[in-house]
Amino acid sequence: MTLEPFGARLRRAMDERGALCVGIDPHASLLAEWGLDDTVAGLERFSRTVVEALADRVAVLKPQSAFFERFGSRGVAVLERSVEEARAAGALVVMDAKRGDIGSTMAAYAESFLCKDAPLFSDALTVSPYLGYGSLSPAVALARESGTGLFVLALTSNPEGGEVQHAVRADGRSVGATMLAHLAAENTGEEPLGSFGAVVGATLGDLSTYDLDINGPILAPGIGAQGATPADLPHVFGAAVRNVVPNVSRGVLRHGPDVVALRDAADRFAQQVRAAVEAA
Repeated sequence: MTLEPFGARLRRAMDERGALCVGIDPHASLLAEWGLDDTVAGLERFSRTVVEALADRVAVLKPQSAFFERFGSRGVAVLERSVEEARAAGALVVMDAKRGDIGSTMAAYAESFLCKDAPLFSDALTVSPYLGYGSLSPAVALARESGTGLFVLALTSNPEGGEVQHAVRADGRSVGATMLAHLAAENTGEEPLGSFGAVVGATLGDLSTYDLDINGPILAPGIGAQGATPADLPHVFGAAVRNVVPNVSRGVLRHGPDVVALRDAADRFAQQVRAAVEAA
């Protein structure tokens, strides 16, 4: 059975649980902060604790695939269980894998995460369009078919991104703005929210020169440890702020392994985001 479109499911989750995405980023230093070994056992303890603490209360959980893949097949098995358990508890799962390729290879990446029978089936996938937006066509098609979504890198917060994303095309439009325009076209006519979102850094300051009205979600990393705050969101995203899904990782995860402390931290961020959006 095809799922309800991701955009509709995300809109409902944001309205009911608050607009917050918490990353599951078990890098070695964070495992150490939790008193865990940098092993598969430590990885599993970390991931299961985050899922237990947050999957029944936040709108989105976003595991970073690389931190699981580094342990090989056993790490991927932990990721599979984490995704399944998070979705069973009601969270939407965005797989942060940033896949990007062409033709049959892009199709295989999409099938790995967006095919309903795949072990790593997720509600949405982060993808890179920098082999050309058209290279994402297999993932776009499968997302439409399966009721899942994509988050396309558009204006990322890392300083290196500017040399590509701010480059100006022959038509006078930047590459990042071009990606936003493609997403707006994908989401035309979708209600209450399109399923094809953009990744736009919350640390980028005033983005009023960009048209962020893509009728889809905007995944906004940079809240917390990277320096942005929920109060910054209206200034950065303007009229599109209601469709922003702020991503927090270390700002919440550093409160572990205490389950109550993790929940309290996530609740605080969600409340701050809600207050900022309502005041905009």
